[in-house]
Parts: sequence; structure tokens; C-alpha cells
Amino acid sequence: MRIVGDILWWILLAYLVAVFARIIIGWLPVKWPGVLRTVVVFIYDITEPLLSPLRKVIPIVPLSGGVGLDLSPTVLIIAIVFLQWLVREVFR
Repeated sequence: MRIVGDILWWILLAYLVAVFARIIIGWLPVKWPGVLRTVVVFIYDITEPLLSPLRKVIPIVPLSGGVGLDLSPTVLIIAIVFLQWLVREVFR
């Protein structure tokens, strides 16, 4: 049973890395060429199904200059870390 917990933990870690990558990609105003564009689209495709519903619930925090701060990735990161902890506790 422990191997199942390890696999789930690593899947959650990979998703956590994808969310962090999406945050960093969002900060960079770059036109992604060729292969990198494929990777960026893949990261957006796998993270958007969880971020989109969170954005409907969590409002964007307005900042100066008409800029807003999206807190949905932060909430998702906290949820993933909690799930990793839960998996470790359940499959110990």
C-alpha cells in the first residue's frame, strides 16, 4: 500500500511543479518559440482545469494601476501541499 502513497505523492509533486511553472510563465511577457510553446501550452492545459473553478470563487485582488492579483494559484498550492501531507499520513 505504501507504493500507492508514494506514487500519489509524486504525482502531486509534479502537479505542484507545473503550477509553479505556470506562475513564472505568467510573469514573463515572452512569445514562446516552437518546442517551448508546446511545453507552455501543456502546462496551461493541465493546470487550467483546477485554476478556473478557483477563479470563480476567489476574487482577483485589485492593485494600483488597474492590475489585479490572482490568488487562485496560491490556494491551489496550499491544497496540493495539504494533499501531499494527507497522502503521507494515510499511506504511512
